[in-house]
Order: sequence, then structure tokens, then C-alpha cells
Amino acid sequence: MTKQLESRQARKALDARLMGLPVPALSRPGGGYIRAIRDALQMTAADLAGRMGISQPAVHALEANERKGTIRLESLRRAAEAMDCDLVYAFVPKRGLEETLRHQVEQAAADQLRRVSHSMSLEDQGSPADRALFEETVSRLMTKRGIWSNR
Repeated sequence: MTKQLESRQARKALDARLMGLPVPALSRPGGGYIRAIRDALQMTAADLAGRMGISQPAVHALEANERKGTIRLESLRRAAEAMDCDLVYAFVPKRGLEETLRHQVEQAAADQLRRVSHSMSLEDQGSPADRALFEETVSRLMTKRGIWSNR
């Protein structure tokens, strides 16, 4: 199996796993997950502090850091563990990974062909930017790295 095929299969498998996640249902509560879960469990900050082996003010600092988006993953993991929860961490694509890659590749191909077309028109050689050449360029670029630095 070629590296390109393996990469595409891995991308499709990851797409299938991630695209089914209910993103709106997973969005962070306004006060943060630590506070929301702690409240739902009727656990005080002192209770959580004791379970985590930290001070009560440190729990309040964790909650504040989560609200600000500056909390460390390790701190979230420890808080989750202390409340008998699993921490789930994921990037969920706004559209499929394959679609995102294809869009970027098409942009890179268009830029590349625009540059070639411009220099060829200066030499009065006509425009090579027809659909077949575009698709050929897209196909070639789908297997290449470095397409993200073109933009």
C-alpha cells in the first residue's frame, strides 16, 4: 500500500470518527465544565480540593482558568479524575478533513496555475488553466505536503 493511500485511508477513518460528534452538545458550559460537574455532583470547592490534594482557592483558580481558556490539559484531567469523569479531548473539523484538504489543494492549484498562466500569456503561449490541467494539478497536490504554506 502506498503512503498516499495510507494517508487518505487514515484521513477518511478519522473523518468518520470525528464528523459524528455532536459539537453543539459538547460546547463548554458558560462557567466551565469543572464548575458545572462539581455543582451537578453537589460537590463543594473544598470537597474537590480535598480529592485533588490542592487548596480551595486553587480550585477556584482552576475554574477561572478554564473559563478564560488558559487551563492546562493536565489540570483538567486531574479535576475530571477527582470527579470520577473521563476527560475527552478532540478537534472536530468544521467540515470533513477530506473536504478541507481538497479545498486547500484547489486553492494552491489555482494559485500555481495562475502564476504559470500569467507567465505563459506574457510569452504569448496561451492559457493552460483549463479544467483537465486543473484536475491533474489537484490530483498531484493531494499527495504533497507544503500546500498550507502557499497561502
